Amino acid sequence: MARLISEINKAALNRELFRRITREKVNQDIGPERTTWQNLKAVFLSNKAALCCLIILVIIIIASLCAPLSPYDPDEMDLVNKMAAPSAEHILGTDEMGRDELTRVLYGGRVSLLVGVLSMLVSVIVGVFLGTVSGYCGGKTDVILMRIVDMFQSVPSLLLIIVIYSIVPPTMTTLVFMLAMFSWPSVARIVRAQTLTVKERDYVLAAKTLGVSHHIIIIKHIIPNMTSQIIVAASLAIANAILDESTLSFLGYGVQLPKSSWGSMLQGAQQWMLYDPLLALVPGIFILLTVLCFNIIGDALQQALDPKLN
Repeated sequence: MARLISEINKAALNRELFRRITREKVNQDIGPERTTWQNLKAVFLSNKAALCCLIILVIIIIASLCAPLSPYDPDEMDLVNKMAAPSAEHILGTDEMGRDELTRVLYGGRVSLLVGVLSMLVSVIVGVFLGTVSGYCGGKTDVILMRIVDMFQSVPSLLLIIVIYSIVPPTMTTLVFMLAMFSWPSVARIVRAQTLTVKERDYVLAAKTLGVSHHIIIIKHIIPNMTSQIIVAASLAIANAILDESTLSFLGYGVQLPKSSWGSMLQGAQQWMLYDPLLALVPGIFILLTVLCFNIIGDALQQALDPKLN
């Protein structure tokens, strides 16, 4: 009896020793599990372009938020100093009305970024809701919703927005909803594709077996496991919204006076480009840098948040 107990204890010790050695070997092979913050830090430190874009974007956002600290009024005209060259008093010079160009760029950035963020929020909310419902329900619901998505993506968005603007009042709210109306289909497609994968996972099947309601499964189990894809889609949606808003404002259908954005500044500068190219160059560079930074940061976020790419 004592010998049997000794053999059992020895076998248990051998199993524990085997588990410990295997666990140490696995940790040596794959390394310790990294958190999301560590993945983000590693990706941005290894990707110099993404790090530079992040710094530039933070500077643009902070400068735009601090625009009221400028000593100049963005709408105050000084015809005596119109079309002035860059100087210590006016770092980027003045426009055709004598208004400080740097101050107007910073205030225009507030409007452009605000429109981009608000339209992104609306498009992400609508896209996540419809994409999740389409992928989770399947069947006729999926077919109908995807055909609606195809319909929206087949329409030239800028042309239709211009047509709608000729009917409804051209307000900031209208602009945000018009931009969101044509950007949510891309978010819905991404979310639907991820939902089709996530809904087949074991924890979702177990929740269904336990009788958990469908909306609880969607809210607590499916959407939280698509956070990385939603964040990436949101960053790209902001860039597209800023670009579309600038295009509409340049054509005269975007932000209306007295407010100004980078696109409306380009519109006002087009007739003075031969006399002072800086009037068009400054807002154009800000649009280019902001959209480029959002796109590169979106790629970096996808690499950091997608487990398959780590």
